[in-house]
Amino acid sequence: MLKYFVGLIAVVALGFGVYFGMEKKKGDEVVPNITATSTPSTNLFEVVAIGLEIPWDIAFLENGELLVTERPGTIQRINTEGVKTPIHYESEVVHRGEGGLLGILLHPDFKNNKQIYVYISAPGSTGETTNRVERYRLDGESLTGKELIIKDIPGALYHDGGRMEFGPDGLLYITTGDATRSKIAQDKKSLGGKILRLNADGTPAAGNPFDTRVYSYGHRNPQGLAWDDAGRLWETEHGRSGITSGMDELNLIRSGANYGWPEIEGAETEEGMVTPIRNSGGSVTWAPASLAYLNGSLFFGGLRGEALYEAVLEDERVVEFKEHFKGQFGRIRTVRVGPDAMLYLTTSNRDDRGTVKAGDDKIIRVNPALLND
Repeated sequence: MLKYFVGLIAVVALGFGVYFGMEKKKGDEVVPNITATSTPSTNLFEVVAIGLEIPWDIAFLENGELLVTERPGTIQRINTEGVKTPIHYESEVVHRGEGGLLGILLHPDFKNNKQIYVYISAPGSTGETTNRVERYRLDGESLTGKELIIKDIPGALYHDGGRMEFGPDGLLYITTGDATRSKIAQDKKSLGGKILRLNADGTPAAGNPFDTRVYSYGHRNPQGLAWDDAGRLWETEHGRSGITSGMDELNLIRSGANYGWPEIEGAETEEGMVTPIRNSGGSVTWAPASLAYLNGSLFFGGLRGEALYEAVLEDERVVEFKEHFKGQFGRIRTVRVGPDAMLYLTTSNRDDRGTVKAGDDKIIRVNPALLND
């Protein structure tokens, strides 16, 4: 009961423009200090930033500042006093449907090379949307030196993927959607409906199963990647849509494996195809849009599910599944683990599918140690 009581106090206080635990106030924005060395929060959650427009992903700079992508095409730099500064960069972003400016990721050697990767929906050659990954160098308040890492990822109004992570092997992993053309997920020559594995410069990684950039296939719209302490790769992806919505997936990813879309879904099995470790079932929709690993659990945001989900792991099994903040913040998209070992969530209530609340969209910092109090 404690977590619900604390959360209720926070929401009421925010509605009156006063937030407990505040450190700085700039205009109408109230945020706590978010540096890695700050004192751990004693609150279950704190609002880090408000007034964002469909924030999609977060990257943490070494000084505690955040880089946040907004799907319409803006990158916001949020400092430890809560001041937002747009980062200038040159690129064509097509914000249409679920496409736009999506993932953002720092190079593992960012401290020295200042390289940043962004996943962008861009104009295609014949009018359709296409997705790509571009690499820049952060130079003050600008991104410079644009390099094209990969292009011609299928794009559409829906199912654009967009999550990027560097794995423990130092390689770049990218999730791509089926762009509403489900058959391409089974086509190993297509970049759609896949998890890709690349070198940092965009070339295919050595040891990939098909001697291409494809690492696994048969995915519908994967948007979450995370490795556990044993180095296992986990993934979340959206299941079917419409009236028959549901069958969202949590998968354990293996090189070269076929995860079945559109041939199988949910608990269905087929020779040569992999069934999810867990699925939402046919009557429940998570709409999972992220994945993060911390202290033996996988955490992901639920858009339609409007919750922070937690899958407690024991080796390759989910031994407990929990819902946090159900309906409290609205649509939750991204979950990231910050340098302070806290969870950072982005809401997505301004994407024309949610109910806009005061201050939306927000970034919310959650103390995982208090989730089960």
